[in-house]
Amino acid sequence: MDKAREKVQKFRQREQRILDAALALLLEHGEEKVTVEQIAETVDIGKGTIYKHFTSKVEIYMRLLFDYEQRLAERLKESFKLAESGDFAATARIYFESRIADPQRDRLFQRLEEKIISLNMAPDAIVQLHAIRNSTQDTLNVMFERRIEEGRLKKVPPYFYYAAYWALTQGAVELYHSRSFRPLVDDMDGLMNFIKDMGVHMGNLDPQRNKS
Repeated sequence: MDKAREKVQKFRQREQRILDAALALLLEHGEEKVTVEQIAETVDIGKGTIYKHFTSKVEIYMRLLFDYEQRLAERLKESFKLAESGDFAATARIYFESRIADPQRDRLFQRLEEKIISLNMAPDAIVQLHAIRNSTQDTLNVMFERRIEEGRLKKVPPYFYYAAYWALTQGAVELYHSRSFRPLVDDMDGLMNFIKDMGVHMGNLDPQRNKS
């Protein structure tokens, strides 16, 4: 490996370490208490080095949000290949696995996005973030349309399913963090898996019944 490529690789690795440290600190302490100094100390680098990668905490936040949405979009596109091979529930399964797998992270990202929007901190970046999310919605709608045409899903406007997916995952995250509801749940992980399973089978029709 030549020196220039090695330098770029080390730069990217350090950048990822910064992002990983920021996420861990945000989950542990919340966005109001995390500072650039704390992130730098966790990564064992100088504060100035952070600014070689990111201009501010807001840019770090936006990168975390971008990476999350981009990974989801890429996983959903890959799920199409599984669906075309006969695993028709792949897209729904991957969506719910991604969204419900870590309710604390999901809630954190919701708060970060709401704060950035309300304070108008990064309007151009928010537009780009929503463009990725809209692409994800388009990907899901294509899947819904195909499954409806095949008679595997109940015939409703495709966006009904996207809205229901969103509502179910948002509700699951709220339930996970509910101080009044949580004491009533003995098996929260089991409940999250049950909700995920309900989402995967949402609107499914019996193929045998469709043939009759």
